[in-house]
Amino acid sequence: MIHGLSRLAFGGWSLKVRVKFFASYREIVGQSDMVLELKDGTTVQMLVDCLKNRYERLGGLTDVIIASVNKKYARDDVVLNEGDEIALLPPVSGG
Repeated sequence: MIHGLSRLAFGGWSLKVRVKFFASYREIVGQSDMVLELKDGTTVQMLVDCLKNRYERLGGLTDVIIASVNKKYARDDVVLNEGDEIALLPPVSGG
């Protein structure tokens, strides 16, 4: 890791995105955000799967991770672009 820059295991690095973590996700990862270098064509789901592999406790909390891309809720099949900001939010429950 180079000062906040991580590379996910996709090979052929070509775009950078900022990932923000909230609530329990922030506690598990140990930081509120990070810049990741990804391969063109990376989807939200590919990013989430890789993060779950890197931080096993993320996958153990829930099967559902809510994601937004550039402050809009995003489906798993959304393809990420250079400079995107992805926020990962745990499901909210209440009564």
